[in-house]
Amino acid sequence: MSVAVGVFMAAVGAFGSGAAPAPIRFAYWIGVMLIGSFGFWGVASLIGEARFARRPLIMSAVQVAVATPPMTVLVWLATAWAFRFAPTSHQLVWFFPPVLLVSVAMTALSYFVYRPTGQTHAAPAGAPPPRFLERLPLKLKGADIHAVQAEDHYLRIHTSRGSDLILMRLSDAIAELEGLEGAQTHRSWWVARDAVVDVERGDGRAVLKLKSGIEVPVSRTHARLLRQARWW
Repeated sequence: MSVAVGVFMAAVGAFGSGAAPAPIRFAYWIGVMLIGSFGFWGVASLIGEARFARRPLIMSAVQVAVATPPMTVLVWLATAWAFRFAPTSHQLVWFFPPVLLVSVAMTALSYFVYRPTGQTHAAPAGAPPPRFLERLPLKLKGADIHAVQAEDHYLRIHTSRGSDLILMRLSDAIAELEGLEGAQTHRSWWVARDAVVDVERGDGRAVLKLKSGIEVPVSRTHARLLRQARWW
């Protein structure tokens, strides 16, 4: 995404860069956006994304606050090098607002593109049980839910006592599973976090192995989100 935004900024000559030759302009913007991306990733690693797993907006605000000042210095130096002018410290005042603006815009874009979908969270002490438990067939009552799998218009509920089908949409089931910690791993799967016993990774994808022996696919998009949430 950073490269795509860099190409766009170069193409439109953002922030007065249009007068520069195209090779310099594209190298500058793509380079700056990649540096910014690594900078924000470094901030997330430093402060620990897991702390903000349930508060992504706070995480985004912290990233902007921590990363923007050093990014301003880096952009100031990169701009001086690319456009051949002598850097002076008073120029930093002029660089801070556009760097802040781009940081906020990129963070917002990343949030909406990569925001966690289909995640459910453990219920606080004293909270009522998840509504989905009321839908379990009689033979599965009291069982631990391992996963929910979409099969046409039905859902197959995988539990510690076996599996069964109910008529329901996966999106509605995920809403009612709030109170159990888990996440959607694929367009057709939701998995309880404590049911996972192993993870096989490769080529940007992953497969989750559950207590019951079932193997659940993880799509590329969901793999990134689960990795951020420290599922592996």
